Amino acid sequence: MSVQEQSSEEPGGASAEGPAHAGAHPRSLAEDLRARDDSSLSALLRARPDLITPVPTDLTQLATRAGTRASVIRALERLDRFALQTAEALAVAPEPAPYGTLQDLLAGDAGDPVVVEALPRAVAVLREQALVWGSDDRLRLVRTARELLAPSPQHPSPTGLGPTVAEATAGMSPGRIQELLTAAGLPTTHDAVSATESLTALFTDRARMSALLDSAPPDSLEVLSRLLWGPPYGQVTADPAPRLRWLLDRGLLLPTAPGTVVLPREVALHLRAGRAHRRTEPLPPPVEPTSVHRPQVVDSTAAGQAYTALATVEELLKDWDEGGPSVLRAGGLSVRDLKRTAVALDVPEPVAAFWVELAYAAGLLATDGEADERYAATPAYDEWLELPAAERWTRLATAWLSATRTAGVVGGRDTKERTLAALGPGLDRSAAPEVRHRVLSLLAALPEGGSTSPDAVVARLHWERALRGAASADDLRSRIARWTLTEAESLGITGRGALSAHGRALMGAPPGTPAPASAPTAGSAAGSGAVSGTRPGAGAGDKLPVHHHRPLHPFPHHPAPAPEPRSPAEVASAAALAGRLLAPLLPEPLDHVLLQADLTAVAPGPLRRPLADVLDVLADVESKGGATVYRFTPGSVRRALDAGRSASDLQAFLAAHSRTPVPQPLAYLIDDVARRHGHLRIGAASAYVRCDDDAVLNEIIADKRSQGLRLRRLAPTVLAAQADPATLLEGLRAMGFAPAAESAEGDVLITRAHAHRTPPRTAPEPVPDGPPAPDTTLLGAAIRAIRAGDLASTTPRKPSASDAAGTSADSGSSGGGRSGTLPRTTPAETLATMQAAVLTGGTLWIGYVNAEGAASQRVIAPVRVEGGFVTAYDHTADEVRTYPLHRVTGVAELADEQA
Repeated sequence: MSVQEQSSEEPGGASAEGPAHAGAHPRSLAEDLRARDDSSLSALLRARPDLITPVPTDLTQLATRAGTRASVIRALERLDRFALQTAEALAVAPEPAPYGTLQDLLAGDAGDPVVVEALPRAVAVLREQALVWGSDDRLRLVRTARELLAPSPQHPSPTGLGPTVAEATAGMSPGRIQELLTAAGLPTTHDAVSATESLTALFTDRARMSALLDSAPPDSLEVLSRLLWGPPYGQVTADPAPRLRWLLDRGLLLPTAPGTVVLPREVALHLRAGRAHRRTEPLPPPVEPTSVHRPQVVDSTAAGQAYTALATVEELLKDWDEGGPSVLRAGGLSVRDLKRTAVALDVPEPVAAFWVELAYAAGLLATDGEADERYAATPAYDEWLELPAAERWTRLATAWLSATRTAGVVGGRDTKERTLAALGPGLDRSAAPEVRHRVLSLLAALPEGGSTSPDAVVARLHWERALRGAASADDLRSRIARWTLTEAESLGITGRGALSAHGRALMGAPPGTPAPASAPTAGSAAGSGAVSGTRPGAGAGDKLPVHHHRPLHPFPHHPAPAPEPRSPAEVASAAALAGRLLAPLLPEPLDHVLLQADLTAVAPGPLRRPLADVLDVLADVESKGGATVYRFTPGSVRRALDAGRSASDLQAFLAAHSRTPVPQPLAYLIDDVARRHGHLRIGAASAYVRCDDDAVLNEIIADKRSQGLRLRRLAPTVLAAQADPATLLEGLRAMGFAPAAESAEGDVLITRAHAHRTPPRTAPEPVPDGPPAPDTTLLGAAIRAIRAGDLASTTPRKPSASDAAGTSADSGSSGGGRSGTLPRTTPAETLATMQAAVLTGGTLWIGYVNAEGAASQRVIAPVRVEGGFVTAYDHTADEVRTYPLHRVTGVAELADEQA
């Protein structure tokens, strides 16, 4: 590549070629952006939202920001594999590279037709994201991207290619280069530059290069084959073997350091048949259905899982009603408390962490903020319980979809090797919402009832975000994708691995309408497969035969972008539709139970809220499943009496809600516990026990188990204890008594269930993955501001009188035309020019210094000048503004009178 082919990539920079040819050969990225229309700039800012935060002042600043290292890395991370391979090929191509050269690097000498067909779309993606600029015959990768992707000893290229002959021989002596020419059968030249060009011409000439390699010893060719696909560097001794000496003498291997040689890029490309990559991947891996179930089976299975999810969250928070586990000093649940929660829910610990985090994300669980801080349900939990079951499920599902807290990392280690605890800090993974939406979108593109393998989903995600997923098959995005499939099944969004109808609605897709194979959407490849008609006689749960076919349009138009942000109204509408679809599939709550003589009650299905609440206090859950079995015990009955119920109330309640008569053993149990309940009274002395029957108090004092309570008699009917009332209550209950607590006034204290709640809390806010995608309104305003600012900085100006004076003092340059300088005129000239512009409707270029002393250039159309102020339409800000004249440094007329 000659020096004359180089061009400045600095925004607004000049080229060695001279003046730019408008539209054909832009000299810089800024000029390339300047030639784009508003829709193209909108696409750029939408794909790279970090460029709009804050809004650039003009296109030169936008180009500068688009070339910064952090922004380029972020853009490269969002490219699909083929677009990234295209950028990698450009990084090893001569600069600027004709489109044909790029195509040869990707399609090879054979010209792979699939690659040839896909390449225009990949180049369009790179252009849209301002990673590539220039016309098709002069394509340029932005400098920062080239530095990141070009081969170097410190950062090998993914292509496996090494440096060019010119780069590898840069430090070689002229005599040594001449020796290489002689050994290769080339005429010697007068200087090292022409010698390098001669050697490069040999290596890039297919015919001559083939003839040279035909004369190579087989052992030498075997050495080249080992370095062919990278890494291109090898080690040699001070006295190389003959097979290596043959390669070194002809420049097929070039020394880069003592004992190190490299395979030149031109040689490798010849041996690779022109391919930059060992395996070019223009097509995304297909996500095809591995099995297809009847949609009704999928929906009913998902509904069953949804009901189980609601019951699990209720059971979790019910267990923490009186105050849950303590909060660790560093935040979160201890390992022991997580194990206890898992045992209580009868699930593995990772699953328990998921349910705990889901309740937290939905705002149903939080810390109480007390001195001895504990976890407890929030007031929002009570409101949630009053909602219909389908609405409660949508609250959980929408919270899960948008949450960045990721339960799957619980138990892992952070950067400081500290264990990550459930509900603790460090669980946010900003990529989680985007991965969840993408995984469910891939399921939505399958035929109704179709499920696929996790490996197929992970492979597609790797292709769509090649740089992020390049490290290993167990990278974070892959793990989140696998967790998503498992969590969606547990939550009832999917059933048997297939997306349910209410799951499609929750995603915003019309139920029952999978994405058509022949019309891919942006960011996703179409055509996962086709499904034949239902086999006659197929029953519920039968799998249908699956027929795979190639999609009609297999190339994605763009890499899969982050999902477009939905407005709160759209999210609420989708959730409402999902709830309406789910509601008929959930079991109808019952208002009765079946009482049995063995002191149990059977609930044949979910119970209505008042009945369920009372039974939870009056009995203990013995087993769960399709039917729930409750067992009545003295302790559970006493719990109901402590909550303010009387024996007659309990008898009447059971008789009203049982389809069978109240068994005699149960009636006797209730009466017996009620008869003894409250016979003893405990209050605060520290604590005391009083009872009208002194024989009972004598029995307590005589019992050895009461020694730890340190009781002593104050009166025939009163005992004092050196323990708090709660400890005294538990101690006497453990001894078989049924004491009741009383207030300072002597009244029995009623302990109501579900008393402990946190103060009002808000659900945790998701941590965004970079700046949010701008909406249409913001994009329109930003582009208008950028265009106006660019107009102010690039519009030609007429030189003023003061500019002419500055010409002689500044080596002949015009003050009005100097880039980066403010116009300078006297106050009288400024006022006269402003007034003239008001009369003629002209447009002016002004310099302005605000109250903070910041200087800027603006293009204005004055409307009125009076009282030391000018009111004008500011093209830079795209609005009418008023400026004090004393802050205007000077004015100049626009040369073409256009704004």
